[in-house]
Amino acid sequence: MKKNRDILLCDLDAFFASVEQLDNPELRNRPVLVGGSPEGRGVVSTCSYEARKYGVRSAMPMKKALALCPEAVVVRGRMSRYKEVSLEVRKIFERFTPDIEFVSIDEAYLAVNKGFGCDIGNAIHTAVREELDLPISVGISVNKLLAKIACEQAKPNNTGTLWPEEIEGLLWPLSVRALPGIGPVAENNLKIIGIKTVKDLTLYSAESLSRVLGNNAVTIRYYAHGIDDRELELEHEAKSISEETTFPEDIYDREAILAILMELSAGVGYRLRSSGITAKTVTLKLRFKNFKTITRSKTMPDTVCSDSEIYRSVKDLFIVHCGKPPWRLAGVQVSGLEQGSQVSFLQAAHENNRENQLTAARDKLRKKYGSEVIIQGKRLTRRRKKET
Repeated sequence: MKKNRDILLCDLDAFFASVEQLDNPELRNRPVLVGGSPEGRGVVSTCSYEARKYGVRSAMPMKKALALCPEAVVVRGRMSRYKEVSLEVRKIFERFTPDIEFVSIDEAYLAVNKGFGCDIGNAIHTAVREELDLPISVGISVNKLLAKIACEQAKPNNTGTLWPEEIEGLLWPLSVRALPGIGPVAENNLKIIGIKTVKDLTLYSAESLSRVLGNNAVTIRYYAHGIDDRELELEHEAKSISEETTFPEDIYDREAILAILMELSAGVGYRLRSSGITAKTVTLKLRFKNFKTITRSKTMPDTVCSDSEIYRSVKDLFIVHCGKPPWRLAGVQVSGLEQGSQVSFLQAAHENNRENQLTAARDKLRKKYGSEVIIQGKRLTRRRKKET
């Protein structure tokens, strides 16, 4: 990749919580906590900015978060839905450049022609806001480090820049925690020797800093001067597609696990069909109470992309390898991906097949309203059992 490029960091603000507020307008402008149950060992995955005002943050125990913000609304995470929205954001990014490094489901670096970073950053911000109604922050600079810091300074829901000539005025006054690689322990150790700001770091040699920062001293000193030679790690073709969930409480009921595996299979099937690909191998993932994790796979005679075929294979694997309950995590993965082949089963040649017609209808609903609009009968049965 050419180094003479502008680098953008695009970060969807409070992404999971923002999606929940998007799908449920009643949650707009309210503190929202996405995560596990406060009655179990649940933690906060993401919280809205309304909740952050109370000191709530990600990875905080849900009980503590609710103690800080009692009026918060707790919402269970919907990873399939978040992935769907993330794909829509990805399509917007790809209009502007093919050079993209996806850091996570809600964050990506983009490289664009030098001199066009601000225009493109503002255009992306506008497109995500107007087309998807989501908040996004965009940082623009000449490298990943400065783009990241510019993005953090722009939050929430804004664009910002940090150019090399602005380092002395904008970067150096910041706390050392602004630099990647410096956590709370390193921050405290640096304070002991009088280093509090990024500028303070520039006054020490790498040799002196190594006593506190170890092997990272040279790199962090470069960062303090705004120097970062890291290239974007462009995404390679996906080798697998997976969906998994960790339970807020251990699950003992086999039927409940099978219902969850059915939902996960449907999520994987939908992503296969949306991408126009099929899979040859289906894998079950289970984690037990003692944290032992197993994966068991089954290779099919033909490639598959239907929910029912994936679930049948997963169910067979579960029956043989489920072990003794309880279970802490369940996952479904497909691999051996191929373009096309059996995707036509949803097309006109098979319109008379009732299962395929239902699948096509469900896919349309999922695309329009999100994954939670489709609730399998087994899942409803599980809910009724809990209610009785």
